[in-house]
Amino acid sequence: MKVVVFNGSPRAENGNTHVMVQEFSKGAKQGGADIENIFLAKKEISHCKGCFSCWGKSSTCIISDDMQQLLKKFIESDIVVFATPVYMDNVTGITKQFMDRLIPLLDPHMETDAQGESVHRKRFERYPSIVVISNCGYPEQSHFQVLHVLFKRVARNLRSEVIGEIYRGAGELLTVKHPQLEPMLSRYKKLLQRAGKEIVLNLRLSDKTKSELETPLISHELYREHVNKGFDAVLSEE
Repeated sequence: MKVVVFNGSPRAENGNTHVMVQEFSKGAKQGGADIENIFLAKKEISHCKGCFSCWGKSSTCIISDDMQQLLKKFIESDIVVFATPVYMDNVTGITKQFMDRLIPLLDPHMETDAQGESVHRKRFERYPSIVVISNCGYPEQSHFQVLHVLFKRVARNLRSEVIGEIYRGAGELLTVKHPQLEPMLSRYKKLLQRAGKEIVLNLRLSDKTKSELETPLISHELYREHVNKGFDAVLSEE
């Protein structure tokens, strides 16, 4: 099974998102998957021009950048992972540019889906299943509502399905080095590994794993208190 992670964090391997992807990937490998992690921040991905050249006779984008290679990796995967931190209640700008440039994977002609809603025809016989991995600076899990709806719609358009969503509030804790946090972070990392293995072996997350993934790392009140103290310390140095 081929799994490709498209990591849209501008911080690439230094981001909290990468911590989640690393542990998920370990579990996916344990399940027998061939996994590749691509940092979109290190690729040349221009804005979609909206010219629809890719829906013309050539069926290719007029922009010469890294997307042609990424499109090939996308469509040849069994599972694609969209990994992104939350920026302004949505995916990062890099992730959105990448998603906009996925349009050549579809045929321009329209038809209706099972619910009678318009959708573009498939250009390929099969499309990869989708997993979403995200974290945000706020502690509550409610801040991922936009991503939940967004990727459900993306999957509909790509004739695919979202087989796993892993969201982590208080994501800033993932890269904090502190003895008191180590046991908690160690447990969470093992949980991410379990999730990766389950996705590969079962193409779904168990109810138990989904429930545990939603459990707060620390109390929301304590997290907000430490975040505010941290910013106070930084501001006092200016």
